[in-house]
Amino acid sequence: FAVSVGYWKDPYIQYFVRQAKERKAPEINRGNNNSPGFVCVAGYYARVHGVSYLIKAFLEKTECNCQIVNLGAGMDTLFWRLKDENLLPKKYFEVDFPMIVARKIHNIKSKPPLSKPIMESHSGDSLLIDSHSLDSSRYSIVGADLRCSADLEEKLKKHGLDVHLPTLLVAECVLVYMTPQQSANLLRWAASTFPVAMVINYEQVNMGDRFGQIMIENLQRRQCNLAGVELCSSLDSQRERLLASGWEDARAIDMMKVYSFLPQADVRRIEALEFLDEKELFEQLMQHYCICWASKDSSNL
Repeated sequence: FAVSVGYWKDPYIQYFVRQAKERKAPEINRGNNNSPGFVCVAGYYARVHGVSYLIKAFLEKTECNCQIVNLGAGMDTLFWRLKDENLLPKKYFEVDFPMIVARKIHNIKSKPPLSKPIMESHSGDSLLIDSHSLDSSRYSIVGADLRCSADLEEKLKKHGLDVHLPTLLVAECVLVYMTPQQSANLLRWAASTFPVAMVINYEQVNMGDRFGQIMIENLQRRQCNLAGVELCSSLDSQRERLLASGWEDARAIDMMKVYSFLPQADVRRIEALEFLDEKELFEQLMQHYCICWASKDSSNL
């Protein structure tokens, strides 16, 4: 819905999800993942632009001589958007549960606007594809459980993961669904595996206050359990979990600050798209999500 209204351009999302019939509230399209009814949705303006800014900064620093591992990628369209901008890394990996991967691969196989760019970027031997994985020279989709790092690493290496390449790992609303121990294991595996790496984590923050508790209660009523929510108590707790997992430098900012950093001409453009009455609610929502990033940098990039 946000794309159809014009918040940002994504010509590929239409091939993965049907537009919902109900209209989304403006503060949701601009912000994060919870409406006044706290319905989880994905991919809004501040999140898309904030995460994209960090991804493109990494690609620029490495001159695209790197790899990206998108953890819990779902129906994300980043591979196609980066290709359109001539910003593809040497290899782009996506990981999700086999059931999700199977659905995505089915969509790619049945829709030429998705399959053609993969073929265009592919070189070498024939492209490998089965029900739970896809492997081309520039793009791979892997069906795996992120809670099992050994299995994850084995499958990624089978699809061409190079631990010596600068590596960017992206997790958007993924770690919060794991227990603190499970997410710590994943973060520790990444920090110990790649000499030069960066991780971007987008998820909840400030969840110990009343607003955060209401968010949790509403999600629990929908059988949506945030198993790792205790690590989302503050920006400090988000930074500390990254440092404790072996990352050298870690930062975190809430989405209200991200929103204030975005190009103001474009912010004015999107604010003119829909009338926003609940500015206080919008600010509260934005203060309960954050972008965190951490790096390990043996070559001083």
